[in-house]
Amino acid sequence: MPNVTFIGPHGTTVVEAAPGETLLDVAERHDIMMGSACGGVCACSSCHCYVRQGLQTLPEMSDAESDRLDMGFDVRAYSRLGCQVKVGTADLVVELTQESIRTWYDEHPQARKP
Repeated sequence: MPNVTFIGPHGTTVVEAAPGETLLDVAERHDIMMGSACGGVCACSSCHCYVRQGLQTLPEMSDAESDRLDMGFDVRAYSRLGCQVKVGTADLVVELTQESIRTWYDEHPQARKP
């Protein structure tokens, strides 16, 4: 199984992922701070992330994903939506965006420090 390395506000976390699983599913299963305001149905851009390594191994994004990324903040050439990226057989390195982290905190207010 491939490894996904998530780069977040508290450092780096490496986890195994099953091929065909979305990055959002992997993140949620491992308590990674990837937001998902719409619940992972490609209706927002809160799971916006940067694929730092392995981007070339992923299928091209769909028109729906591209349209949603147009709503995102600080979109880059290697931006993707975690709910739309399905893990293949290659390892990936994924950086969480501030947009996604902020949404995660909105969804988990108990995790905020006073």
